[in-house]
Amino acid sequence: MLELTETARTAIKTAIDGAGQPVAGLRIMVQGGGCAGLQYGMALELTRAEDDAVIEAEGVTVLIDPESQPHLEGTTIDFVSGLEGSGFVFNNPNASSSCGCGKSFC
Repeated sequence: MLELTETARTAIKTAIDGAGQPVAGLRIMVQGGGCAGLQYGMALELTRAEDDAVIEAEGVTVLIDPESQPHLEGTTIDFVSGLEGSGFVFNNPNASSSCGCGKSFC
């Protein structure tokens, strides 16, 4: 369904460990918006929904709601650091196009 690189898993684990309270995992979602029509979202979740897809990857839990699952099928998520900042990068084979910021697609 979804693949996380080692650097993405490390960044997610750091966020979960720094939450200050127990969390169910990191939710990755696709929402309407952005300059290309759809955009990625991420949030730490305290609970998981019954219909969430749950991905366990080396101690990291990712939650994906049913509406986002088809958009994220086959996606690889990486975490990069550079001179212009750091953040998650989505390599999504389902995206027909994306905007320059890399956060929005269609």
